[in-house]
Amino acid sequence: MMRRSALLEAALTAVACLAVTTLCLALGSKPLMDIVLRLAIFGLFALSLNILIGYTGLISFGHAMFFGFGAYAFGLLMQARGVSIPVAFAIAVLATAALAVVVGALCVRLTAIYFAFLTLAFQMLVHAIILSWVSLTGGDQGLRGGIPRPVFLGVNLADPRHFFVFACVVAFASIFLIRQILEAPFGYTLRVIRDNADRARALGVPVQRYKLAAFVFAGVFAAVAGILMSLYVSGAYPNFAFWTQSGDAIFMIMLGGISVFLGPIVGAAVFLLLNDTITRFTEYNGLVLGIVLLCVVLGLRAGLLDVVIRLMAGAPVRPASVTTETPV
Repeated sequence: MMRRSALLEAALTAVACLAVTTLCLALGSKPLMDIVLRLAIFGLFALSLNILIGYTGLISFGHAMFFGFGAYAFGLLMQARGVSIPVAFAIAVLATAALAVVVGALCVRLTAIYFAFLTLAFQMLVHAIILSWVSLTGGDQGLRGGIPRPVFLGVNLADPRHFFVFACVVAFASIFLIRQILEAPFGYTLRVIRDNADRARALGVPVQRYKLAAFVFAGVFAAVAGILMSLYVSGAYPNFAFWTQSGDAIFMIMLGGISVFLGPIVGAAVFLLLNDTITRFTEYNGLVLGIVLLCVVLGLRAGLLDVVIRLMAGAPVRPASVTTETPV
């Protein structure tokens, strides 16, 4: 039964990816393609963070370190020349996974606010290294000279249409993999840990190992988003690993909802739409976005998709919580 469900979700993911890419390419609208690319990248980034927040009950303020590290690792490998894009992609992801293992091994020993601030401390350390190691990272100017895009397997990422299809396929495949991980027994064990870690320990669950695995998975998919962003902007910049990038992802999750799988993606879409609209009229976009978030948190007391799902089910809207809600 589970295998059939996985096959069905794989088919639906492939159909959705094909539909989106075909529609955008048929319309030939570069602004539309840019919107879809940014949504795919930031939606994947927010979804990766929700592995920790929504499914494990761990709030990370430092998730941007993996987004930035993946972008810089990939960019530096490509600038070294002689490295193909798939090889650089794989090495960057593996390097980020190694970083996540080291950082996570220390962080998962703590809980609640202590975990959150330790992740923030590590993220600021990574950001400081990026700024200070000018000979390698370019400092506050970022990686200079762009990112080479040699052709591989007939795919030319220097062609905007090729890159658009490549980014959509990678993003949709990553979303599908995250879904399968969270719907596997591993994902349901994370939910048990989130709801009651002491009870999970009493049942014989190695809680810290599961938290560490979730931390690594979240870091890996954040790195994938970072790599796509580095290709999109043809560079890597310090703000990729700054705390505000983590804050944006948390904002997206809160807007869309933590208790529905696609909530972070919906939140990313709303966030990007609001940000693009607000910046046209005022430079104080942070202030306006903060007011919008307050309205959602204090008014709806749940994410937008959370509210929609509950209204469709005829259930009352209740406050969302990372310790009581069950993502679906």
